[in-house]
Amino acid sequence: MDTIQLTINEKVAVITLDRGRSNPINHQMVKELTACIKELENNNQVGGVILTGKQGFFSSGADLMEVADYDEQQAKGFWTDFFALQTTLISFKKPMVAAISGHSPAGGCVLAICCDYRLMAEGEYIIGLNEIPVGIIVPESIFKVYAFWIGKQKAYQYLLEGKLVKVNEAASIGLIDEVCPADSLLARAEKKLKTYMQFNPVTWSQSKLNLRQELINYLNTDQSATLEQMLKQWWAPETRATLEMIIQNLKSKSSAPKK
Repeated sequence: MDTIQLTINEKVAVITLDRGRSNPINHQMVKELTACIKELENNNQVGGVILTGKQGFFSSGADLMEVADYDEQQAKGFWTDFFALQTTLISFKKPMVAAISGHSPAGGCVLAICCDYRLMAEGEYIIGLNEIPVGIIVPESIFKVYAFWIGKQKAYQYLLEGKLVKVNEAASIGLIDEVCPADSLLARAEKKLKTYMQFNPVTWSQSKLNLRQELINYLNTDQSATLEQMLKQWWAPETRATLEMIIQNLKSKSSAPKK
C-alpha cells in the first residue's frame, strides 16, 4: 500500500493516511482504503479500527490537482469508487474511531463522519464540507451522513454555504466528539475504541448496524442518477474555471518560500 499505513497491535488496527504533506485523496488512496477496510472487517484478529492522518492534516480532501486531470472515464471511476468507499465505511460492523490530526475539509470530513466517534487535535484546524464553493454538487448521501451527526437544519445550511468550522465549534455542534492535545490524540482514540471493544462483538456490531440501518439502506440504493448529475457539472466550463483557479492557488502556495 502506497497511500496508507496499517499497524495492528492487541486487536487494534491503526490506519494512517500517508500521501504527501496533506493526504489529498486520489483514486489509488480510495481503492487502497476500501480494500483495507474490507480486509479488516473479515480479520478475526482485529476488534476495532482507528483512522488517522499526520500532524497538521487528517486529509485535505480530493486531490484536485490530480483529479481535475482525469479524463471522463477516470473521473467517473474515481467518484463511483469514492461513493462506494463511503458505503463501505458506513457499513463497517466493527468499532471505528477517527483521530483527526489536523485539517479535515471536504473528503477528509466525509471519511471522519463515517466513523463512530471523532477526536480532533487542538489547534487552528478546520473541518467541514465545502463542495459547493469548489463546484461539486452535494449528493443526498453526503447530506444524510452529515445530518446524522449535526442535525438536518445545520447540515442543510452548512452544506449550502460550504461552511468550514474550527475545532471548538465543530465540538459544540457535534461534528466532532472530543478535542485533545495532539500528543495524546492516538492514546485517547485507543482508549475510546477499547470502550467499544469491551462489549460482546456480536451484540455491539448488530446494534451499530441497526442504528445506521436507514443510512445503510439509502447508500445501497442506485446512485447512478446522482453520479451523472455530478459528472455533468464536473465538466461544465464554469466548474473547470473554478477548479483551475483553485489549482493555481494551491500551486502558488506550494511554491512559496517557507517562513
